[in-house]
Amino acid sequence: MSTQATDQDEKQRSARAVGKATAKKPSFFKMRAQMLDKGRTNTALARTDNMWATLKVYASGGENALHTHPDEDHTFIVLQGSARYYDADGGHTDVGRHEGIMLPAGAYYWFEATSKEPLVLVRVGCRVGTHDASGRLDIRGEPMPGDSKENKRVPVVVRDGEFFE
Repeated sequence: MSTQATDQDEKQRSARAVGKATAKKPSFFKMRAQMLDKGRTNTALARTDNMWATLKVYASGGENALHTHPDEDHTFIVLQGSARYYDADGGHTDVGRHEGIMLPAGAYYWFEATSKEPLVLVRVGCRVGTHDASGRLDIRGEPMPGDSKENKRVPVVVRDGEFFE
């Protein structure tokens, strides 16, 4: 065996050892959330530097306001109930259980829960570029916090003892 081959083997073994020592660990989660009679909640499920998953519950009739996330691609997947998603032009699409929507960074939208039962969604977001992906903008391009009155935030009223699991 040549010295060159032995050196390459040693470099590969060293690279694998370093990779194991610095390897990231997976995270596990359960989707469980309190059902609501009024308002909406967010339950963080998992997060990395570039991606995050949230379980969201909206009471029947719950909604938010027209906005965009300029630095985040994200998707919603309906687990229970149904929703109507609106675009900036007023067009809409109804989405039911096991259906969803993919929203590229910069897409304007808003939605409302349309089912009598609470709407339960999984929301997965991913950073686009190097900016803070938590920002949201209204149609005028001004910041609009998710928990603001402008975003139709109302007090939460829980359903005692009723959970999504």
